[in-house]
Amino acid sequence: MFNKHLFAGAALALGLVSTQLSAADTTMRISLQLPLKSHLGQNLVLFKDKVEDMSAGEIAIEIYDSAQLYKDKEVPAAVGSGAIEAGVASLTRYVGDIPAVDVFYMPFLLNNEAKVRAAVAPGSAVRGPLDEAIKDTGATVLWWQAYGGAILLSNGGPIKTPADMQGKKARVFGKTLGDFVTTTGGAPTMVSGSEQYLAYQRGTVDVGMTGVSGVSSRKLWEVMDTITVTNHADIEFIVVVNTDWWNALPEGHREMISKAAQIAETDVRDRVSQIEADAYAAATENGMTVYTPTDAEIDAWKQASAPVYDDFRAKAGELGAAVLKAAEGL
Repeated sequence: MFNKHLFAGAALALGLVSTQLSAADTTMRISLQLPLKSHLGQNLVLFKDKVEDMSAGEIAIEIYDSAQLYKDKEVPAAVGSGAIEAGVASLTRYVGDIPAVDVFYMPFLLNNEAKVRAAVAPGSAVRGPLDEAIKDTGATVLWWQAYGGAILLSNGGPIKTPADMQGKKARVFGKTLGDFVTTTGGAPTMVSGSEQYLAYQRGTVDVGMTGVSGVSSRKLWEVMDTITVTNHADIEFIVVVNTDWWNALPEGHREMISKAAQIAETDVRDRVSQIEADAYAAATENGMTVYTPTDAEIDAWKQASAPVYDDFRAKAGELGAAVLKAAEGL
């Protein structure tokens, strides 16, 4: 479990006095690792506008983007401890406490939009148990943010098959993605989203892994020249709020925030396909080569990564077995 005292003094250290200066009855600060111009940042802006409009100024939303306050890996502990009211974190950041969350990173499991939508539906047999488990960390899930499929980045040519991964260091952002890289012949290296540009620029890793929207928002075409469209995992972010703070809010404020969260979740889910299409177009316009593997090449990836499933079943416990079975049944 997260050490809830880890960030006990963080708010004071940051010198944030917004809750004292704001005329609003409730102030909700949200930490985001991505730039505000990213589609997750714009989704938070939509949420902010809805909440502040519905509450007629009674609730103020403050967005701290580009990891100003916390890196992605720090968000679960910061929110769970109450150092900040809310934050956006990659779902896999909860894998230390809840190994089952990495069901979304099982290679090629949720490989089309219909399966993804069924898996992430509120209360589904996949998402529902995960939302409940996250409550044990001191945080409550407000909404899920679609980020799209995982792709590979490289220089000098595509990563067509596992043979092209042999001996290469690859950026990952989750344990199961690391297992995927290992079983396909590479060496995984954990790099946070906000640090990946420098990692590619400095050659810390040879292969990148992210969602294509991140290529656009972070201008990764400046440091990588090729995208391989593997879509080997579904990347999901979640907006979490400190449970004690949430429960202490007036009921009316919780209702307005929840309603705005539902609007924001629907909006980003409905737009993610176009967001990805636009990002691929931007990557091409900025000189990147986009390579789509053949069916035979995807089969080679699937065969090489099969051991990841065995490892997940062995380590993710009853909850992991349950959500994996549910996902496989979609």
